[in-house]
Amino acid sequence: MRIYYGAVVNPQTLTESQLLPRCLLAVGDAGTIEWIVEDIDGSLIQETLAQKGCVDAEVTELRHGEFLMPGFVDTHTHAPQKPNIGSGQQYELLDWLEHVTFPMEAKFADVDFARRTYESVVQRIINCGTTTCCYYATLHLEASKILADIVHARGQRAFIGKCNMDRNSPDHYREASPEASLADTKALIAHIATYPPSTPQRVSAILTPRFAISCTPPLLAGLGTLAASDPTLRIQTHISENRGEIAFTKELFPDCATYAHVYDKFGLLRGNTVLAHAIHLEPAEVELIKERNAGISHCPTSNFNLSSGVAPVGEYLDKGIKVGLGTDVSGGFSPSILNAVQNASIASKVIAMRSPGAVSPNTFANRQLSVNTLLYLATLGGAHVCALDAHIGDFAPGKAFDALLVNCRNDSGNPNLWGVDPDIHVGDNLMGLLERFLFCGDDRNISAVYVQGRLIGGTSYRA
Repeated sequence: MRIYYGAVVNPQTLTESQLLPRCLLAVGDAGTIEWIVEDIDGSLIQETLAQKGCVDAEVTELRHGEFLMPGFVDTHTHAPQKPNIGSGQQYELLDWLEHVTFPMEAKFADVDFARRTYESVVQRIINCGTTTCCYYATLHLEASKILADIVHARGQRAFIGKCNMDRNSPDHYREASPEASLADTKALIAHIATYPPSTPQRVSAILTPRFAISCTPPLLAGLGTLAASDPTLRIQTHISENRGEIAFTKELFPDCATYAHVYDKFGLLRGNTVLAHAIHLEPAEVELIKERNAGISHCPTSNFNLSSGVAPVGEYLDKGIKVGLGTDVSGGFSPSILNAVQNASIASKVIAMRSPGAVSPNTFANRQLSVNTLLYLATLGGAHVCALDAHIGDFAPGKAFDALLVNCRNDSGNPNLWGVDPDIHVGDNLMGLLERFLFCGDDRNISAVYVQGRLIGGTSYRA
C-alpha cells in the first residue's frame, strides 16, 4: 500500500474538475486506487490511516507546487514517424505521405532499425506523460511485434495496430494482397495475446485500416469479419482529414454516400472505433458516428501543420460524441499531449473568432474550450474514446492508478513556466497551477509517470 498526500486534480465532466489541495489517496499493491479522502488536515493523517487499517503505511507528501493528476491518453499517434518530426512542413496530407511518411515507414522492414527506433520512441512518449497510447505501427508484422514487446516491457498501457494497406501506396511499401494483410493482422493479435492477462489487458491489438484510400473492399470486408468475431477488439483509422482525401475516397467507393459510410458498410464503425481528425464531416456523418457511438481523436497540431483545417470539436461535444486528443506524430510536431491541449485551445478560439455574435449557453460550439474541458479531453475523454473509462481517466476507488506527479516549482528547470517559489506566492492556487502546466508545461514538469501503480517514466525515473 502506498499513500499520497497533497494536491490532486481530478477531471469529472467536460465542465467540472475536482481540485483537492489536501487529498489523501491510497494505492494498493495491485496498482489500483483503494480509497480517497478528499479533504483532510495534515494533523489528522495518522488518525485517518489508523481508521483505514494502514497504520504502518508510508506517506508520500507532495511539496507545495506539486500535484497528482490522471495520465494523458493519446488517442492517435504513429510510432514509426517519430524520426520525421519537424520535416515536410511544406506539404499537405497526400503529398506529405508520398514524400515524407512512406519513405520513413518503409525503413521498418529492417527489424534492427525498428528495435532501435521504437526503444527511444516509446520512452520519450511515456516521459511526456502519456500513460495510454493508440499506436499505429507500419505494415510490417515483425516490426509491429517489436513495438508491442517494447511497450509491454516498458509498462505503458497501449493499443498496437499493424497498418492495413494494399493499394495507393508505393510499390515497395504496400501489402501483397488482402489475404496477406489479414494473415499478418491475425498473427499480431495472436502475438499480443501471449502477454500475461490483466483486467483490463494493458497492451492490446487494434485493427488499423490506415484509411479507406489504402484499403481495397476485400481487405475492408475481411477486417469487418475479424471485428465481428471479437466485439472487444478496438478499431482505429483516419477520416475526413483533407478535402483531397475525401474526394478520392468518394471516387473509390461510389456506392457509399459519405466517407463514414465506407467504414460503416464494412462493419468498422462501432463503440470502440477511434476516428482520427474528422475535420470536414458532413451532417449525415456526424449523425452516423453518434448513432454508432464511435469516438473522435482531435489532432489539432497536425490539422494546423498539414493545412488540413480546423475540426468543429464543440459541435461534436454538443452532439454527445466522444472526443479525445491525439498528437498524430509526425503530422503533429510534438509527442506531448500538452502540445495538443494548447493547439486544441487555439483551434477552438479560431472557430469562435470565425463565428462572432451570441452563442447558446451551456454549449461548446463556436466558443473557446475551457481549462476543464481541455483537461477532460486529455484524460477521461480519451479514456471514453478508447472504451477504457471504466478503468482509467480519473481517480476513483477501483480504477487503475495511471497518474502523473506534476512539478510546477521553479526547480523543475522549465523556463517557460513561472514556477511556485516558497517566498513568492503568485497564482499558485491549484487551478492556476493546472492552467500554467497545460499551457506552459513540458516533460521537465512531469516528475513521475505511473501506470497501474508502477513508476515507468518522468524526471525521477531511472531505468
